[in-house]
Parts: sequence; C-alpha cells; structure tokens
Amino acid sequence: MPMVIGVAAGLVLAAIIVLVGLFKLMWRVAEPNEALVISGSKHRTEGLGEGMGFRIVTGRGTLVLPGVQAVRKLSLDLNETELSVDCVTQQGIPLRVRGVVIFKVGDDFVSIANAARRFLDQQKMMSDRVHNVFAGHLRSIVGGLTVEDMIRDREKLTGQTRAACGTEMEKLGLIVDSLQIHEIEDPTGYIKNLAMPHAAAVQRDARIAQAEANLRATEAEQAAFARMSEATRDSEILQAGYQAERDKAAASSRQAGPLADAAARQEVVVQETRVAELEAHRREQQLQADVRKPADAQAYEKRTLAEAERDARISAAQAKAKETELAAAAEATRVKAAAAAEAQATEARGLAAAKATRATGEAEAAATQARGLAQAESAKAQGLAEAEAIKARAAALAENQEAVVAQQLAENWPQIVEAGASAFGNVEHMVLLNGAEGMSEMFAKALTMGGTGLGLARQLLASMNQNGEAPNGQSPAAPSPRSKPIPITEEVNGVRN
Repeated sequence: MPMVIGVAAGLVLAAIIVLVGLFKLMWRVAEPNEALVISGSKHRTEGLGEGMGFRIVTGRGTLVLPGVQAVRKLSLDLNETELSVDCVTQQGIPLRVRGVVIFKVGDDFVSIANAARRFLDQQKMMSDRVHNVFAGHLRSIVGGLTVEDMIRDREKLTGQTRAACGTEMEKLGLIVDSLQIHEIEDPTGYIKNLAMPHAAAVQRDARIAQAEANLRATEAEQAAFARMSEATRDSEILQAGYQAERDKAAASSRQAGPLADAAARQEVVVQETRVAELEAHRREQQLQADVRKPADAQAYEKRTLAEAERDARISAAQAKAKETELAAAAEATRVKAAAAAEAQATEARGLAAAKATRATGEAEAAATQARGLAQAESAKAQGLAEAEAIKARAAALAENQEAVVAQQLAENWPQIVEAGASAFGNVEHMVLLNGAEGMSEMFAKALTMGGTGLGLARQLLASMNQNGEAPNGQSPAAPSPRSKPIPITEEVNGVRN
C-alpha cells in the first residue's frame, strides 16, 4: 500500500512537472517595449479587418500552441536616423541639411499591424526607409524656400516636413517623436556672405566700444595724473605755508617787544576812534529826530496827495477814453452801414449802367454793321460802274485813239496852259510885235512848238504807251503817228527864254 501511494505520488508529481513544462513552453509574455505577433490561426482584433491571420499582444501574456502557432516580437523602442540631404533652394543655391528623426512603431494595433507587415523581418532597415521618406520630402520643401527663410524660421521647415511625411509614416505604422534640423551646410558660402555685413557691424561696434573704453581709460589716467599733480602741489603749498608760519613765528618772537608797544598805542587810538564814532552817531540820531523825520512826514503827505490826484486824473481819463471808444464804435457802425448801403446803391447803378452801355453798344454795333454793309454795297456798285466805264473807254480808245487823246487834253487843258505860261517865268522884258496878232501867235507857238504844255501831253501819251493803259484807268490803245514829239525852239519873235 505505501508503495502504491508512492507511485501515485510520483505520477502526480511527474504529471505536475510535465504540465508546468508544457505551460512554460506555451506561455508567452510581451515586454513593455515590444509586441507579440502570433500567427497560425484566424483571429479578429479590434480595429483590424477580418482574416488578418495573426494576433497582436502587448503588455500581457498569452498561450501559444507550439507547432501550430508562431510567435515573433516587434520592438516598440525608439529608433533614430541621421538625415544628410543635399537640397537646392528656391534661389538655386545648393545646401546640405543635416538633422535627426526619432521615431517608433505606434502603440495602437493598427500601427503595430502595419509595421509588422512591413518590418517584422526587416526591423534593422526601418532607419533607411525613414531616411528615404524624409529626404524626398525635405528636398521638395527646401526647393520652395529661400536660404533666409530656412535660417530665420527653422521651425517652419520642421513643421512642413513633419506634415508632409505624416501620411506615409502612418501607412508604415510609425510615428515621429521628434524631428530636429541640426545644421545647414553651405558649400557656396552664401550663408557666410549673408552674415558678413552683420559680422562687420558687430566688429565695428566692438572696435568703437574698445576705442571708447580706451578713451575713457586714458581720460581716467589723465585725471588721476592731474589729481596726483594737484595733490603734490597742495602738499608743497601746505609745506610752504607751514614754513612761512614758522618763519613768521620766529619773526614775531623777535619783534614781540616793539609790537607790544605798537599794539598798546593802537588800542588807545581804537578806543578814541570808538568814542568819536559814538558821539557822531548820537548827533546823527538827534538830527534824525529833529529834522529828517518831520521832513519825511511832510514829503509823505505831499506824495500821498499827489498820488490821489494822479489816480483821480487817471480815472477821469479812462472814463473819457471809454466814452470816446463807445462813440467811435457807434460812429464806425453807422459809417459801416452807410458804406454798405452806398455800396449796394453803387452796385445797382453800375449794373443799370452796364446794361444800358451794353444795349447802346449792341445798337451801335448793329448800326455800324448796317453802315458797313451799305458802304460795302456802295463801294461794290461804284467799283462795278468804274469797271464798266474803264471797259467802255478801252473800247473807245481802241476805235478812235485821237478822240480819246483830245478828250484827255481838254480835261487837262488848265494844267497845260499853266505849264506853257511857266515858260515865260524868267523873262524880265518882252517886246510884242504886230499887236494882238503877235500875242496870239506867240502863245500858239509856245503851246504848239514843244514847250512845257506839249511836254505834258507827251507825258500823257508816253504813260499810256508804257503802262499799257490810258490815264485815269483807261485801256491802252495803238499809238498814233501824230503822237510823236515835235522838236521846237525856245525863240519866239526874237525873244529867247
């Protein structure tokens, strides 16, 4: 019986050991920084589609059937990847952007499932994949920025990069904990050239500050030297003063006797002078009481009366001035009103006169225009008549030139006679023979033998031939053989002019 019990106990213990071994073999526990991905059976996980074919366990233990299910671990630790991306800015300037991305697998089942499907056997390649994703988006974002934007607002570059990569990282089941841009390298020296003006300004300010500090130090040193010199001078002056006092004391001791006598005499003189001053003061006080105060009282009385009289005159003058001012204001108001009325009347008279002048001018203009039209018509008619007369004379001259010449001579006969008479203007004595017959003969010869009168006729004919028209506007005619000048002599009956 004890043997049976021992065997039973051994079997039970063996069974317990086997069960514990099997349990340990089947039980899997997920660490806080990892997720267990169990495949081999169909499972439905919240947030995931059906038919995934695997189960996700985080932060707890689970039973796994060996040989039926496979268990693999997906790390939830932080990972980082160094970024070193060659970019070109919007200005066409090449830059190298250096930074770091810290990422991990998401804590939710969806992210763990996405990461498990992509990186379960390639977890060491996560950094390379994330680097490629961020490099592409970083180049695209830097291409739309300037160097100045990147330098002054790196947070903007970081934010845009994280936003651009968020969707792709979510598809990979990864989340970005941190993205930092550490350095922007500039192989062309553009950033250095941007900083040169500011560096020069800082260097200039530093030099100015150093110069001002040197100046203040120099001034302080000079002030210290001046104070040292002043102290030395004061010391020497004090020493000289002390020496003078010692010399004076020695001299005083030598002259003590004579000085004592002189001091005694001086004291006597001082006392006598003080007595004289007191006597003079007493006399002055007496004079003040006897003479000056009564005189001051009389002067004060007269001054007070004069001031009162002056104030009365001033008050009267002010009242008179006020009255005059009011009267002047009233007179000014009256004159202003009269002037305004006169101005209105003058304006009305001016308007009336202007209207009358305008009406008169318009009437005179109309009359002048009518007279001008009448004169123009008259002149036109006269011109037409003269033109017709000239035309008729031209026709008559063309038909009978001699008759026209005779007419012209008849019209100008007084001038011809006057010209013929002028031939005898220089004759002092004239003897006439045969009486009246001789007189007639003499005048006939004077008029017909080429004298001044016939010269006038010749001039008329010559002007007709030269100008192409007869005198007085007549048309030219054919010259007559009779119009030739006849040579004459200036001797008449033995009388020579």
